[in-house]
Amino acid sequence: MSVVHFSKDTFDTEALGAAGPVLVDFWAPWCGPCKMLGPIIEQLGDEMDGKAVIGKVDIDEEPDLAARYGVMSIPTVILFKNGEEAARMVGLQSKQALVRMIEEA
Repeated sequence: MSVVHFSKDTFDTEALGAAGPVLVDFWAPWCGPCKMLGPIIEQLGDEMDGKAVIGKVDIDEEPDLAARYGVMSIPTVILFKNGEEAARMVGLQSKQALVRMIEEA
């Protein structure tokens, strides 16, 4: 499974309604650190298949979702478990840090 691109129409069912952990990258195409994080998120999408859902939210296209979760700077990565926010990291993160965040959820 690759990376899921969430919209406000799909977020509640696909992210909050998922059985396991869901890692969501809030990003924008004009954000330099977001572009650096992008390939890491893609790798996680492949490697975490069956263990976690890996997704992205473009804050320019989905400002309501960014506002709903208080995303003030990007990239912001939020881990959801059982429909609730379980962890959050702001700024460019290493793949290891994101894997650890998922495994600790």
